[in-house]
Amino acid sequence: MEIEIGRGKKGRRAYGFDDIAIVPSRRTRDPEDIDIIWELAGNKFELPLLASAMDGVVDPKLAIALGKMGGLAVLNLEGIQTRFEDPDPVLDQIAALSNKEATRGLQELYRESVKEELIAKRIKEIKAGGVLAAASLTPQKVEKYYKTAIEAGLDILIIQGTVVSAEHVSTQVVPLNLKEFIGRLDIPVIVGGCASYSTALHLMRTGAVGVLVGVGPGHACTTRRVLGIGVPQATAIADAAAARITHLEESGRYCHVIADGGMRTGGDIAKAIACGADSVMIGSPIAKAEEAPGRGYHWGMATFHPTLPRGTRVHAGQRCTLRELLLGPARENDGTLNLFGALRTSMATTGYQNIKEFQKAEVLVAPSLQTEGKVLQQSQGVGMC
Repeated sequence: MEIEIGRGKKGRRAYGFDDIAIVPSRRTRDPEDIDIIWELAGNKFELPLLASAMDGVVDPKLAIALGKMGGLAVLNLEGIQTRFEDPDPVLDQIAALSNKEATRGLQELYRESVKEELIAKRIKEIKAGGVLAAASLTPQKVEKYYKTAIEAGLDILIIQGTVVSAEHVSTQVVPLNLKEFIGRLDIPVIVGGCASYSTALHLMRTGAVGVLVGVGPGHACTTRRVLGIGVPQATAIADAAAARITHLEESGRYCHVIADGGMRTGGDIAKAIACGADSVMIGSPIAKAEEAPGRGYHWGMATFHPTLPRGTRVHAGQRCTLRELLLGPARENDGTLNLFGALRTSMATTGYQNIKEFQKAEVLVAPSLQTEGKVLQQSQGVGMC
């Protein structure tokens, strides 16, 4: 339904995770009977999870740890890990920056060039750990570095930017033709971000096995304020899920919808899947794990942009192990730990056995969900606060 913004402009109403609630069905199930396995391009994952390709979130060690737990970590091939032979002192330096100097400090550190030999080295380190290697490159750099990555053993390539389109128009450079590029690769490719039905559909038509859905919802991202663009995640995911149906009817090929950003709790993850996501990509929750490389800090891929930063360094804190974060046991009652135990319990409580079923769950617009009956929690700063 369109709403009149003014006489000359109308707009759709859009919803984020805090605006909706999942409705229980007529049955319930045991959490032990719930199947959250996710399959992508012939690979089976115990957790429908990708760790974001951000330097405070993923390094080879975390990628190996998460891979052994059943998830998939995405390494940023244009970040700290491929600019510095020894990234630890650099990460220490980033953590020591004050809030006032953080952005300028990051800009200065990221002046160091990406080194192809380090791209190969990091991928080989992940592969030596016995897990799949997934990594991201921007559309501007993917043609320059992808061969080095694939030769080193890369299993899954993510072409990622703030917004990625299937039709980049430029008078300055020869734009990347995503369809031709993906068509000549022998490994699966995920592309994104996007936030609309039409963009998601066009990205699916390039031959990608998955699209990342999310423009601006991340905890470290300031794109919505700097550029004024973005779509709340519940609506963006539902629109992309509709595009997935259209693409499946057109081509007979299923393209995965991956919710990227804006999720803090197990409930947020459950809502993302109920809106149509096949899996989720999260960053800031993982940044607070003891195994994360950021020393409790998290920053986005555009935080260090040399002329127009669109992110900030945020303090996530080091609160738990990666296992506690994802699988528990939780020692907090706010939903920020045991994220996938929460997903299982949400699915069990609402009666859905697997992800495909859960994507069909009924949801309601529920503006009072966060406040109804929560006066004491709010006044005392506990629980859902």
